[in-house]
Amino acid sequence: MVKRPKRPRDPNQLGKLIVDLSVGEASEAELVPDSPAVAFARQGGLKGGKARAAALTPERRREIAQRAAKSRWKKDRPLQVQKEPT
Repeated sequence: MVKRPKRPRDPNQLGKLIVDLSVGEASEAELVPDSPAVAFARQGGLKGGKARAAALTPERRREIAQRAAKSRWKKDRPLQVQKEPT
């Protein structure tokens, strides 16, 4: 993903940047393409979940799902207090 350079949030600084850009005193930062390492990591991330799911046995998937459900449900939840109608 190519990111744009950040602009100042302060209106005065933004105005100065715009004037500097139009006069030629400042220049936009060059957009740098992703490095090969980032591209390689992204390829692995795109196929990671599907490949892991295909490699797991049904028993192991079930163990992981049970552990996740247990951790979700063990969290303490605040009591819901219902207000009486007025």
